[in-house]
Amino acid sequence: MSASSQTKPTPSPRLSATILLLRDGAQGMEVFMVVRHQQIDFASGAMVFPGGKLAPGDSEARVHARCRGIDALSTDEIALRVGAIREAFEESGILLAHRGSDGGAIAPDRLETLGARYRRGLDRGEIAMADMLETEDLVLDCGALVPFAHWVTPTFMPKRFDTFFYVAKAPADQLGVHDGHEAVDSAWLRPADIVVDEAAGRRTLVPATMLNVKKLGRSDSVAAALEAARTQPIVTVQPELVQGPPNAVLKIPEAAGYGVSEFRMSLPV
Repeated sequence: MSASSQTKPTPSPRLSATILLLRDGAQGMEVFMVVRHQQIDFASGAMVFPGGKLAPGDSEARVHARCRGIDALSTDEIALRVGAIREAFEESGILLAHRGSDGGAIAPDRLETLGARYRRGLDRGEIAMADMLETEDLVLDCGALVPFAHWVTPTFMPKRFDTFFYVAKAPADQLGVHDGHEAVDSAWLRPADIVVDEAAGRRTLVPATMLNVKKLGRSDSVAAALEAARTQPIVTVQPELVQGPPNAVLKIPEAAGYGVSEFRMSLPV
């Protein structure tokens, strides 16, 4: 790491949220993953969970009026869940929502229409989440999201995020498809297979994603993963640099439950 980079002011982390969308497949539990476009300025080309930065509209009262499962949540906690659901819809087409009229599930053909009508506009900030929910009479299922992890990017990184991870069961008839813009590929994968593929060089994951994949892999079903998330405390992880680049060693709290207290990652000199 150069002397000039060490003297730059530490950027404040931006709030972000992501969802580990889960389903029980024929060979075991699977999680939906997307591959980020090579031109994206953060984790380009890496396999990640759908998610991203919070938008101003995620905090709108009009949106929160169309959320369910929020009785015990603060305004900030609701905004994080809204942001996670919005980002997942933009990047995967999976929408954790119900019809407002009767609480029923969204039919697959209607979901396809909603995706074509709103995904790109939401991503570009051209359509407000509140407008979509009101126009289409939808209610977000914030109660389906269970907190899973909380990571803050290390202070030495040029781009920093304060990211809240959630787990949620994907609706049975929503298969998911990448947006073709930020995400250029997608797949439902078993956590164990992701670990094997990454070790063989077939997939690229940033350390935080890989550690969360491994943690998720301790559960063999969606029900078990949700129960584990409900019962395990969330410990904030902000990795600390204990050995400099290029093969840096970063330290994380043992209490965070990843089974390791250090991990390595490549950093520019």
